[in-house]
Parts: sequence; structure tokens; C-alpha cells
Amino acid sequence: MFTKTGVLKKVNDSTIYIRDVVITTSKKPIPDYHILVKKGKMVPNKKIVAGKSQLFIAEIPTPVILPFAYFPLTKGRSSGVILPSYGSNNNQGFFLQNGGYYLALSDYFDLTLLGDVYTNGSWGLNVQSSYNVRYKYNGGLSFRYENLFNSLRGFDDFSQATNYNIRWNHSQDTKANPNARFSASVNLGSSTYYRQSLNEYNNNSFLNNTLSSSISYQKTFIGTPFNLTSSITHAQNTNTESIVMSLPSLQVSMSRQYPFAPKNGPKKNALQKLGVTYNFKGDYKINTTDEFFFKKEMFETAKSGIQQDVVLGTSMKLAKHFTLSPNARYKEVWYFDKVNKFYDATNDEVVTDTIKGFNSFREYNAGISLSTTLFGDVSFKKGRLQAIRHTMRPSVSYNYKPDFSVYYDEIQQSADPLNVLEYTQFEQGIYGKPSRSLSNSIGFSIANTLEVKVMSKDSTETEAKKISLLKTLNISTNYNIAADSLKWSPVNLNAGTTFFDNKLNLNVRATLDPYAIDVNGRKINTFNLDNGGSLFRLTNAGVTMNYSLSSKSDDKKDNSTQRGADNNSRSSNGIFGEDMLATNDQSIDTNKNEDTKKTSKLYNSKIPWNLNLAYALNYSNSNRQDEVSSHSLMFSGDIELTPKWKVGFSSGYDLKNSGFTYTQLRFNRDLDSWKMSFNWVPFGTRTTYNFFIGVKSSVLSDLKYDKRKVPDRRLF
Repeated sequence: MFTKTGVLKKVNDSTIYIRDVVITTSKKPIPDYHILVKKGKMVPNKKIVAGKSQLFIAEIPTPVILPFAYFPLTKGRSSGVILPSYGSNNNQGFFLQNGGYYLALSDYFDLTLLGDVYTNGSWGLNVQSSYNVRYKYNGGLSFRYENLFNSLRGFDDFSQATNYNIRWNHSQDTKANPNARFSASVNLGSSTYYRQSLNEYNNNSFLNNTLSSSISYQKTFIGTPFNLTSSITHAQNTNTESIVMSLPSLQVSMSRQYPFAPKNGPKKNALQKLGVTYNFKGDYKINTTDEFFFKKEMFETAKSGIQQDVVLGTSMKLAKHFTLSPNARYKEVWYFDKVNKFYDATNDEVVTDTIKGFNSFREYNAGISLSTTLFGDVSFKKGRLQAIRHTMRPSVSYNYKPDFSVYYDEIQQSADPLNVLEYTQFEQGIYGKPSRSLSNSIGFSIANTLEVKVMSKDSTETEAKKISLLKTLNISTNYNIAADSLKWSPVNLNAGTTFFDNKLNLNVRATLDPYAIDVNGRKINTFNLDNGGSLFRLTNAGVTMNYSLSSKSDDKKDNSTQRGADNNSRSSNGIFGEDMLATNDQSIDTNKNEDTKKTSKLYNSKIPWNLNLAYALNYSNSNRQDEVSSHSLMFSGDIELTPKWKVGFSSGYDLKNSGFTYTQLRFNRDLDSWKMSFNWVPFGTRTTYNFFIGVKSSVLSDLKYDKRKVPDRRLF
């Protein structure tokens, strides 16, 4: 903050009387704005207590006159009042939002208390705190609570809702402890918070239907191959209001060890390359809903378990060009309760009981894979096209997993003794249940890429440019030898490529089923070709495209062309030596400055902008529905009309349902010492706007005008 004193009278070192003092945060010789204080008292480096004060904008007086004012002159943070913004809506009436008090408690953390008040009785509370200890950790904590009323008590449309949201972010400095790390990212609360809140403008959170949290601690034991990870996780679906929590999850893993490898030198044979990994995992999981969250009922259905995995694997070369990779896995699962079912003849029903106690099961499987890489090259001696390369990576794998039906029992489920039900006591476990059927399958996959080398049109270029025509083309399927029918799995196809210098990304996926279906839509053991159809039946497919355009890319091309011409002109004088580096750097800097000046003069003819387009199409035909399940186009971008005017937008169009998706318009204006913004959602359930104009400097941040219109929507 800058002050320009008119007349002052110094009483002593701590008291100075002032008159006609100009106060501003603008650095210009003629300030954008200033506050004229007629009379006041100044305590150097502490405060100015003023009487009548008037706001001037561009040296023009305004009707904004304060009978008294207080201006802090202290450096650093200080506690103070936060002025609220105001507005109105049809359901809650007039309101004041985000008003409260800021507490600078210490150099390491602060506290912000904010409140919302509505004329129909609704209210909200917001508590925020940030902390930072240099070279150790930093983070922030936020708690929001709202008690909202719709309409008035006694009316038929009256309703009430209480919502809350807790957010916490914690990050540890890498210098604090390189062998241990604690981090947190928490976002939990009411499932209806982002839909019903009248003071939440996080659009990404509103459009997302999931909330997730993670608090983790990781430690590496120096001198050993073991790592420990302990975490608390939370996943919440705001549509179904279901919540899954892990309180906690403990994992101890051992990095790959080679017991037969030599102490020195490379690993040469398959035995020396034999590696073993071990993983121990324990979980205590809770499945609940919003209704029982933070209540004792949420623990009544909690499940716990421990899983251990040992994986062996090695690789060897066959005929120099093939890689053979055998592997084996052993899994052991421990549960602390089991399911017991029996038939109640009196009520003619199956009764299920959960019995506490230690139970375990074990599984194992083995497999082997054979892979290689094939190259196909075609060279050309004439023209810009120099060569074409096709890379193909075929792979064949075999996996065997025995039938673990020993863990299954049969019980009578009706009055007919021959009507039996098969179940396992592990069916409610968090790590699943033992596999019931024999798995004896062969997998096939092929990965393809296609590249070309093309000479540039620029005659100064001596090397060909590599262009990827097809980044990925993956095809995979399986054949189950042990199955009595439907042995072939559907063929999965994925392809992706880019166009226009990687600006357009195109991805295509499809699932092709070789088997036909009956009139009821059930798959039958008859090939679709034998049933009078095509070789494969398309069950689902999808196309996604992303296209990014920007004026900066054109500027880079122009600058690179100019720099190339400059470099060629300088290199024609000879080879640069060490003595000429300084001269060359200076000439480059001079050219850059000249380019900058030219760009500045021609700014109106080159308006910076960027545009992002996204297209998605999904097709479903698994049961002859032959329909497009989703079809949409999304677009967003920014336009910098002038160096200080910026306009942004984000929207989309649902081609299937013929309607626009969530749309937002953004306007920003840099007013040097001031800033102005206008965010507008023109239509939809969150129709709203927010207009703000105020001083940039935090010293006079209360000198602002903030007008909001919250969404007019009912709570239920």
C-alpha cells in the first residue's frame, strides 16, 4: 500500500496527524484509484485511523464516502473481518454469504470462520484452516455445514435438508523423511451436498457422482526388500448413496528377489532369472449408506480378511527370437467369519447364519507365455516417403487353474430332497470366494504399430521425420479347453492413432462375439456364421476423439521457422567456437526482443485462443437392441480478446437426447490494480451467475463489489 501525504504534523515517533492523504495500491504515477483521507492519525508501520474518506477512480470522485476508516500498515498476515457477498433467490429469499473473520494464529497455520444467512431461516457454516511447516509438511482443512429450508413452515412444499462436507489435503515434503511418507486427500460428506448446496461452485464436483478419500502412510525398510503401506480409504456414490470404507488397509510387499542369481554379473539362464515376489494384505471393510454413516450400525456388517500372494516367474530365449515366460502363483486367504446355510423344513426356506471364527482357503495356478516381435520394412528411393515399418508383437499364453470345489457344500433348498443348493462358506468374503470350475485356457493376442518416415518439405532438413500412422491395434481372445460349451471368448479389438501433428486423438474399440443368440437373447453353442449370420456378431463398440487447437502452436511454427532461418544465416559464416558463444547468445536475445516488440505491435491481428473438442459414441447390441447408448460432443476454450480481456466457455451437446449439457461462460478483465470476473451458467438446474470486481491487493481486498445469484432449485 502506498501513501502520499498532503499535510502532516509529527507529534512523536509513534504519532503523526495527517490531512489530505492519498492511499492506494496502484504503482502507476497516476493511480487507477485512490482513497482520499481528509483528516486522520497515522502510527508508522502499524495503522492509519481516518475520518471522512472518499473513493476516487481515475482521479474522478465517486459517491462512495466513508464517515470513518481504518487502514492497517503492518507487514505480513493479520486478523480481520471478511465482508460478505449478497444476493437473493426465489426459495430462500435474500442472503449474505461468506462473511466472517480471519484469524492469523501463527506463522504456521491460520483459521477462517465464515457463515451464510438467508431470510427464510436457512444458514450455513464454513471453517477453513491452512498450515505449512517449511521442509516438513503443508496442507489444508475445510468443514462445511448447511441447514437449508425450502418454502415456509406450514406450506405443503416445505422441506428441510442438512448437508455437510469435509475436505483435507496433507502433503509431506520430500526432504522431511525420504524413507517414510504420510499423505492425505479427503473428500467426504452428504451425497446430496454438491446438488443442494447454495454456496458451492465447484463445477467438477457437481458433475462427478463419486467422492473418494485416502489417508496413507508408506515406509521403506532400508537394507531389506520390504515396503509397508497402511491406508484408510473411502469411496462414495452420490447417486446410490452407498459408501465403501477400508478402516484400515495394511499391505507389506517384497520386491522381486532372484535367489539363484549370481552375486556379481548379469543373469544368464532361466534359473538365474527366476524371481519371486511376496505380498501381504489385510483389510477391514465397511459397506454402508448415508443413513448409517458415522453411526454404530455401519460396523455391524463390517468384513475383515487377510490375503497372501507368492508369485514366481522367469524368462528365457528360444531360437534367439522368441521369449518364453513361465509363471506360477499361490494365494492364501484368511477370513474371520463364515457363512452357514441350512434348510428349515418348518418354514420351507433356506436360513443363512454368519458364524465368527477363523477360516481359510488356498488357490494356485500356473501359466506360460510365448512372445516375439516381427518387423516388416519397405523402403523407397524416390519421393518424400522414405520407408514404411509395420511392427507386430504376437503372443500366445496358456493358463491352468484347477477346480476348488472342495470348498463347496450342498444343502436341500425345498421339500424336494433332490433340489439342492450349492454354496461356499467364503461367499461373503472381501477377497471373493474360491473358483468353482476348472480353468484350462489358451490366450491369443496381437499388438500392431505402423510408422512411416517422410522427408520434410524444407530443403534444409537432412533427416527424415518419423510419423506414426497407427499407434495401437490390439486384438485378443481366449479359448477355454475345459469348458463344455462356448469355449471361445469374444474378440476384443482396440485401435488408436493421431492426426494433424498429434492434435487429433482417435480411439476405437469393439467386442466381437463368434456365437449366436436365441430368441430370448441367450448365447447358444452355435457359431454365428453357422446360424446364417456373419463371422462375428458385434456386441458393443465405441469411438472417442479429442481435438485441440491453439494459436500458440501456429506462433511456435512461425518462431521456429524464423529461428531456423537466423541459425542458417549465422552458420554460413563458419563453425561457432567458444569465443563466439557470448556474441551468438546476445544476437539471439536481440532477435527475441525484436520479435516480442513486433508481436506487441500486431497484437490485434493475432488474438491468442485455444479450443478443445471431444466426441464420444457408444454402441450396444449384446441382445439385439441395436442402439446407440450414448452420443455426445463436448467443447471448451478461451479467447484473449485483448491483453487484459479473456473470455472462456465450456459446454457440450447430447446428440442422443438432443440437448445441451452443463454450460458455463467466463469473462475476466484485468484492471491493473483491480480485477473483474463474471461467471454465468445460462440454463439448466444450476442456472446462476457470479459478478465480482475488487482490488487485487489483499490489503484492501474488502474494497469490492460481489453479486451472486444462487441456483433456484428445490431440495427434494
